[in-house]
Amino acid sequence: MVMQQAPSPHLDHIFAALSDPTRRGILERLSRGESNISTLAAPYNISQPAISKHLRVLERAGLIQRTRRGREHHIKVDPRPIEEARGWIATYAQFWKQQFDAVDAYLKDQEKNQNEQH
Repeated sequence: MVMQQAPSPHLDHIFAALSDPTRRGILERLSRGESNISTLAAPYNISQPAISKHLRVLERAGLIQRTRRGREHHIKVDPRPIEEARGWIATYAQFWKQQFDAVDAYLKDQEKNQNEQH
């Protein structure tokens, strides 16, 4: 059985942030290094306020860090929340693998028993 862990207060924010393809694209870009907002916005056909909203969602989830240099905001990825989400997924992936392995073993045993009866 899966051991119940106290849910992280940020896990909902992390998964919500990762649910949007634009935000995943921004994170993918940031995985190659720090960037400013204008550079991050360039590939998207959306307004600057919309990019800012996506960045706020990512920031609230802890997935990015923003620093200000003069008038420019520089953004970099923070991998810790991704690791938190990965750990949560890994726990449940292991649980479901065990469940499927048990079903597979049961079905093979049933097939073996059927073959022995005929």
